[in-house]
Amino acid sequence: MSETIEFDQDRLNKVASILVSQSRPADENSPYFELARKYDIKVDFRPFIQVDGVSFKEFRKQKVNILSHTAIIFTSRNAIDHFFRICEEARIEMPASMKYFCISEQTANYLQKYILVRKRKIFNGTKTASELIELMRKHKNEKFLYPCSDVRKNDIPEFADAEDLHFNEAVMYQTVSADLSDLEDVFYDIIAFFSPSGIKSLFDNFPDFKQNKTRIAAFGTTTAQAVEEAGMQVDILAPMPNAPSMNGALELYIRKANDI
Repeated sequence: MSETIEFDQDRLNKVASILVSQSRPADENSPYFELARKYDIKVDFRPFIQVDGVSFKEFRKQKVNILSHTAIIFTSRNAIDHFFRICEEARIEMPASMKYFCISEQTANYLQKYILVRKRKIFNGTKTASELIELMRKHKNEKFLYPCSDVRKNDIPEFADAEDLHFNEAVMYQTVSADLSDLEDVFYDIIAFFSPSGIKSLFDNFPDFKQNKTRIAAFGTTTAQAVEEAGMQVDILAPMPNAPSMNGALELYIRKANDI
């Protein structure tokens, strides 16, 4: 593994513990567990944000007619769960003619929890929104509905607007800060963040938080920007050219800091 990335020498202190601000991986072969074993460090997991469903009453205020659309866009399992929850509360049954555009095969497969997949028209990319957008471009005549969170990326709505598609959003769930009060007196050498919402949660829970010797790892430029806007320093930025994952970026830092 090449180690061409330069870290702040003044903050390159030994690492014994990491808090990853996500749920513990179900796969025991996760690279995070390998990182903990390989370098004999403590790696804990704790989601800093949680997803709460929008009530049916709040949904109705958006005045979205689900059945006036011919295609539904799904970018996550959360979107699927809360879309069908709203449909159940509204006593809406999806017609067999409804099309589903999913961001990945995994997301598309998750649909079988609610519908008979083999009898429906389902389109999916492999991972990215850009692939999903290409699928939408090939079906411009559809009337798209995008179930989403109150916090979402702009790429799909901006594409729909630029292409003048028949497109509506429906906020069906919300990203909110989790209760982290039990971490008040717990110290970690590194905290790894994956979204601006995680940074917001940190300060929602601990308004007087000071970074001090805690190293901050940030995945993506928007997360890094949120770290800096909060008055903190990004010590580890992922992805890197030689470390495309958070785990890889953490390993580069640990090798330097622990002089391995």
